[in-house]
Amino acid sequence: MLAEGENAQPEPLASYRAGCFCGAVEVEVTGKPVFAGHCHCADCQAWSAAPINAFSLWKSDSVRITKGEAELATFNKTQHSYRKFCKRCGGHVMTEHPRMRLIDVYANLLKGYTHQPTLHANYASKMVSVKDGLPKYVDLPAELGGSGEMLPD
Repeated sequence: MLAEGENAQPEPLASYRAGCFCGAVEVEVTGKPVFAGHCHCADCQAWSAAPINAFSLWKSDSVRITKGEAELATFNKTQHSYRKFCKRCGGHVMTEHPRMRLIDVYANLLKGYTHQPTLHANYASKMVSVKDGLPKYVDLPAELGGSGEMLPD
């Protein structure tokens, strides 16, 4: 008789697809994000034209461009963030964060993905207050290279 779970197959890792506005660029992420939350920094506000950016940070080997790599352009205002967008439609796709060695694939673009935020980043520069009980970091958690300092809900 086999012990319980002896022949059990590991569950396949979840994968999600995202793409630009016109569909020329597509990416796939596999597994689970390392961090998921909401960013309130001035750069995300300006880039997204919104007060809050829903982020999902993935290890770089979990992110794969599956279509339109030649259509992907990069803009970096700082050495901390390399924002990727479609040359055809301007649609935002993801941001590489070399210092953190993580890639933010914007949570709202990931089809079938349920965004489960665990924190608010850069809350000191917020445009809107969010009372949701999640930790509110002045900048970033220490694990992501920030001060780890928090603000009240």
